[in-house]
Amino acid sequence: MKPSPWVRMDIWVRHLVPFGMTMGLVLLSVMPVGLPGYARIAPMLPVMAVYYWAIYRPDLLPAWAAFAIGLLADILAGTPLGVNALVLLLVQSVTASQRRFFLAKSFLVAWWAFAILAAGAVGLSWLLVSLLDGRLIGLGSVAVEYVVMVGLFPVLTRLLAQMQLAFLKDV
Repeated sequence: MKPSPWVRMDIWVRHLVPFGMTMGLVLLSVMPVGLPGYARIAPMLPVMAVYYWAIYRPDLLPAWAAFAIGLLADILAGTPLGVNALVLLLVQSVTASQRRFFLAKSFLVAWWAFAILAAGAVGLSWLLVSLLDGRLIGLGSVAVEYVVMVGLFPVLTRLLAQMQLAFLKDV
């Protein structure tokens, strides 16, 4: 029996949850908060979401979607075009290639691996922005950004897991 149009639309909208959540994190990460210097240390929230979805639902956030989200992040944040796109594409590709390893491991292993991957993502972003701007960006703000990212990972992962259970358990 063929599902009704409403059921098909419900499934289609549920499939957009990872993309929508990651886009929401892009908007949250570029939103002005009124703290001086926050833009320099704002965590790369989309990196955490791309990492999570590449492990648990790579079919719903493929590489092209990570790239598109990165381009939008570049446009909204004012970073050189392609920096976040490349970083998110690499995070998605590396994580998805190791998906089988992560699925059998505990959260602490996933967190440890994220810390390593986030160091690479933040470092690559720093290097590319420094090269494209023609000046070195201070490493202090990069270190704070990294620490905040790794510290927020358990909180954001829990939120993403709850979203997955709420919207994607039957999909």
